Amino acid sequence: MENDKNHVQLRFQALSIIVPILNEIELLPELMTHLQHWQRCGCDVLLVDGGSEDGSADVAEAIGFKVIRSTRGRASQMNAGAAQAKGQVLLFLHADTRLPDNGIEQIFNAMKTHRWGRFDVRIRGDALMFTVIAFFMNIRSRLTGIATGDQAIFVARDLFVEVGGFNEQPLMEDIELSKQLQKHNHPACLYTKVTTSGRRWLTYGVWHTVLLMWRLRWAYWRGVSAEQLAKEYV
Repeated sequence: MENDKNHVQLRFQALSIIVPILNEIELLPELMTHLQHWQRCGCDVLLVDGGSEDGSADVAEAIGFKVIRSTRGRASQMNAGAAQAKGQVLLFLHADTRLPDNGIEQIFNAMKTHRWGRFDVRIRGDALMFTVIAFFMNIRSRLTGIATGDQAIFVARDLFVEVGGFNEQPLMEDIELSKQLQKHNHPACLYTKVTTSGRRWLTYGVWHTVLLMWRLRWAYWRGVSAEQLAKEYV
């Protein structure tokens, strides 16, 4: 029994959870509770702050988390976290996304046959359209092999280094990373769901946000630069 327990802990220690944050003081208590569970299991948990002005980084450090200071920008922050991560597998988790209880086991089972992957996603909120949006996000990802950050991308550390990490662009960094990773291996598309917040959809309007993202993705596919698209991403 003790050997089984040690084996499980060693598996958890092989995973680094990297969370970019920026002015997340209101979300922080729930996020810290979620991450503390995985930290107690043995996971290497790193928060990467992009210059928060609300004390997020200081609060997280006071609670006992390792916080890395980085230049602002999700791609830059995640690269900074990966550079200091100890795990052989890197999991990039958005601050408003929550892993399922069996999430880590799901990752290691997937990594037996794949070198990277992502979860299906569920959007938290009362809007009926969230179920439809999540359904099409998951189907699109499964058909194209393109993962979004909301789906909690995980990847073998050596492969992440081999492809050069996230391209440090202001938008669509998850799409660009997926394209590079697909050259090596199709992703493990887990049916198990992570839960992400619907706050952006609720703040800016469900249909407005859906149409905006479709338009931006279409423009990016046609070659419009991420820098130009970021000016339209409000």
